[in-house]
Amino acid sequence: MKRPECVAVIGVGVIGASVGWNLSRHGVEVVFIDAGQPGEGVTNWSFSWVNASNKTARKSYFDLNVAAMAAHRELAGIIGPDSWWYPSGHLRWADDPAAEAKFLETAELLTGWDYRVEMYTGAEVRSRLEPALTMPDDVPVLFYPDEAWVHGRHLVGRLVGQSVASGAELRSGNAVCDIGTGADGSTRSVALSDGSRLDVDIVVNAAGPSASHVARLVARHLPMRREPGIVTRLDCAQVPVHRAMHAPHIEIRPDGDTSVVLHSREIDALIDTGEDPGQLARLLHESARHVVPELGNSRIAETRVVDRPIPADGWPSVGAVPSVPGYYEAVSHSGITLGPVIGRLLASEILSGKRDELLTDFRPERFSS
Repeated sequence: MKRPECVAVIGVGVIGASVGWNLSRHGVEVVFIDAGQPGEGVTNWSFSWVNASNKTARKSYFDLNVAAMAAHRELAGIIGPDSWWYPSGHLRWADDPAAEAKFLETAELLTGWDYRVEMYTGAEVRSRLEPALTMPDDVPVLFYPDEAWVHGRHLVGRLVGQSVASGAELRSGNAVCDIGTGADGSTRSVALSDGSRLDVDIVVNAAGPSASHVARLVARHLPMRREPGIVTRLDCAQVPVHRAMHAPHIEIRPDGDTSVVLHSREIDALIDTGEDPGQLARLLHESARHVVPELGNSRIAETRVVDRPIPADGWPSVGAVPSVPGYYEAVSHSGITLGPVIGRLLASEILSGKRDELLTDFRPERFSS
């Protein structure tokens, strides 16, 4: 297979940055293209929880996420963990019997798959892990010690910065208007909103929520699911929690020394009811205060509603599209978890033409052009 001379990576979130970084370190000329700024889109407005415990619907998807967790640890060893990598584990508990039974059943399944799970009572969690929490003494709490959270914007900045230092180019603030193809249908160029046109051998569509639009530029049909989510950041004088957690009705994690991130699927369900995002943020804050009373003194700093980049069937779309030589997709929800492993596997496929078995169930050709 001919080695590519220039690869355009469209979309510089965590997945696009990971693909470009892996190619750049193998000496490939990479051009990062983003309509906004690197890491400022969905990557910056995600709960950013690195896990496989919530990925049990399909064993192959679970296996891909386990590989992704290992890829994060490897990446931290290569580029350094500071400012982006927080492997402090994850807590989950519930306040109703049905939800509790479901997550205990999942924990049993995960144990059978050799995934580490520890069980504590609420009293033990407060004494050993999170003294600021309010929870019943006898409530069962699952602790997943191998899970983590990531500061996505900092990770993207590190990956792009190292790539640019190795010769990659960054074209931020530029939308892709056209993808030119040759007589054989293969990718040849990309036209940008600043009027420039770049000659390229390979195009990687890592455009997140805009991936279907980019796909249409090569007459490719990539159906996407509409699933908006809302994330709120709180400013805190001192962050009272040490790790990511799924508490009843609310998800909470640290976001550095003076910030906390909040998310809730229950609040997401209110987005399309016309409720003001500011009111939704206040609901998130109130739910969090019931779990961590100290957060009652914090201030809502930022709130954003974003569309998650989820292909229509819910699974990633990663790899070459045979009908368009030179065009690849790297589109998935859970990009924070999957970014490093997708970056490694797709870069290897671009360079060698070999398909990794981890991606067998997630090939783009399952969607007809």
